[in-house]
Amino acid sequence: MNSSAESTQVNTRPTRVHFDSDSMWVDLSDGRVIGVPLAWFPRLLHSTPEQREQVRISSRGLHWEALDEDISIAGLLAGQGDQTTSHKTFAA
Repeated sequence: MNSSAESTQVNTRPTRVHFDSDSMWVDLSDGRVIGVPLAWFPRLLHSTPEQREQVRISSRGLHWEALDEDISIAGLLAGQGDQTTSHKTFAA
């Protein structure tokens, strides 16, 4: 059985993406707006405004072909940033 939170996430899709100097904003079909720091996604942080505008919006997330960047709405709702970098811990 799915919880209502999981059900809401499945039915929620992005409708618009826009940026300011340090954040990405995603409008969702249920009226919510998610704002996340661009620092969470280094490829977007270091891209040009023109490259950021080349987003393809799908029912499950966002894709930038030229930047090789894919961001899921479920991941954004869970507070996850870029999952492609390894987070190594170094022993002292």
